[in-house]
Amino acid sequence: MEHGNREVEPLQRINWQIFHIVWPYLMVHRRRVIFALGCLVLAKLANVVGPFVLKHIVDTLENAPDKLIAVPITLVFAYGFARFANVILGELRDTVFGRVTERAMRQIGLEIFEHLHALDLDFHLNRRTGGLSRDIERGTTGISFLMRFFVFNIVPTFIEILLVVGILFYNYGWGFAAVTLISVMTYVWFSVIATEWRTRFVREANIADSATNTRAVDSLLNFETVKYFNNEAFEARRYDQELQNWEIARRKNRLSLFSLNGGQALIVGVAMTLMLWMAAHRVSNGNMTLGDFVLINAFMIQLFLPLNFLGFVYREIKGSMANIEKMLGLLKVKPSVIDRDRAGELDCRSSTIEFQDVYFCYRTNREILSGVSFKIEAQEKVAIVGSSGAGKSTLVKLLFRFYDLDAGKILIGGTDISTVSKYSLRSAIGIVPQDTVLFNDNIFENVRYGRPGASDEEVSRAIRLAHLNDFIEQLPEGQRTMVGERGLKLSGGEKQRVAIARTILKNSPILVFDEATSALDSKSEQAILRALKEVAHGHTSMVIAHRLSTIIDADRIVVLDHGRVVEYGSHQQLLESKGHYATLWFAQQKEAVIKESPV
Repeated sequence: MEHGNREVEPLQRINWQIFHIVWPYLMVHRRRVIFALGCLVLAKLANVVGPFVLKHIVDTLENAPDKLIAVPITLVFAYGFARFANVILGELRDTVFGRVTERAMRQIGLEIFEHLHALDLDFHLNRRTGGLSRDIERGTTGISFLMRFFVFNIVPTFIEILLVVGILFYNYGWGFAAVTLISVMTYVWFSVIATEWRTRFVREANIADSATNTRAVDSLLNFETVKYFNNEAFEARRYDQELQNWEIARRKNRLSLFSLNGGQALIVGVAMTLMLWMAAHRVSNGNMTLGDFVLINAFMIQLFLPLNFLGFVYREIKGSMANIEKMLGLLKVKPSVIDRDRAGELDCRSSTIEFQDVYFCYRTNREILSGVSFKIEAQEKVAIVGSSGAGKSTLVKLLFRFYDLDAGKILIGGTDISTVSKYSLRSAIGIVPQDTVLFNDNIFENVRYGRPGASDEEVSRAIRLAHLNDFIEQLPEGQRTMVGERGLKLSGGEKQRVAIARTILKNSPILVFDEATSALDSKSEQAILRALKEVAHGHTSMVIAHRLSTIIDADRIVVLDHGRVVEYGSHQQLLESKGHYATLWFAQQKEAVIKESPV
């Protein structure tokens, strides 16, 4: 009978590919596996010997009821030792094999984690974090369950069934063997049919569970937005709706589990009653001793205890396979942006950047960049401007090679970035993004994230150069102040300074500033601009800007409109040409005057 609360989604058929994946992890620790299997065999032998010892104890006591002679005492100790050996060998087996399963879970978990980080940006923009984390958790747990219970429960149980059937046939005839075999086959058949019937109820419960978790994570990640719009009650209603779906699914699942357990109990009860009736009849006729009666009873109890558990294990193994298959589905997702075979390292001695006739679209029905061409010389500062949707931030994503181009080339130091490793490419570029996301750690460690191997002195120097010291000194815990999840405890300007410090620490020859001041007030913006100017000195800089006043000192300005370069030149040259840039400039100046005017 099943008593577990953990419900998983069964499959209609076994995916044998899973065993090919699990097998190498077993072979890494083959000595432990062999030792564990040895303990398994000895435990099963002790389990089979136990009822025979019990039979001899009963027969000896029946023949000599008034005398406690040495033989029964020896047999009693032998029976106790057999029971103890069965338990302790099982525990030893689980302890030894536990190292195998734990190491497998660790290795597979790491493999999944690394694979997810290797996937392209498009996958992560479309993922649902809560459901994804739950799939990974279930998958790694499923690996452990499959390895432990398939090897140490399913196979040994069937071996024990065959041994018991053989012993009963040899000692007591085909009747006892037939009843045992038929009851076992009926039990297994019913468990399989009932488990498959329960599939849709278990699936509904899993879907509801994932949806509930996803809804909670999504809402909590957007905590501030919920507060801004007073939508706590709305979020609670949506979460409660998911919980209601989960409650209904779990109720259906529980009722189907009751039916399964009830059917299994009926089969066990009928088989036990029939076997004991047959044994009792033979004892009364003098064809069987009382010890034989006890032996048959002990065998049936020993047999049906793991067999009762078999229904649960079968369902869990099938469910584990379903969960592992979901996890394997993640491993089968291939990144669209991959390194070429024998991709070289980027040579950063020349940090020129050149976009040559670049075409790109996220979806086939909407082109973002159309033949974009411009060049940034080494140690030059070039700004990219344009209205929203012009393709400015897309250029940054392409430079980091989050996506591959549809046509054209991007060159750094004359080398096509598609021919070098992504690691070396991204090592050469530092960025201060528009939205700086920090880890839920202290300020010091968030800065160190720019180069995890940096010393404390190097991190402190980056903090000084980013002018973070004054702010940090005001904090009670200084550099060890926790920033909260996603840096929610810091203001926009403070987070930007952390981003600048990270970039200083990374010390890359190419710097990208992606609208780094767009969300700041004028005072913070000026402070950040001064810091950015100091950081950019001696580096090749690409600045994505919405506020044109922040890039008037750029060596050149590239003006984008609907994915095309419409103008190119210095601030003064573009104003004199009275084109698209001049229109944007005067519009922003007029807007600034209106904002500063008293109401």
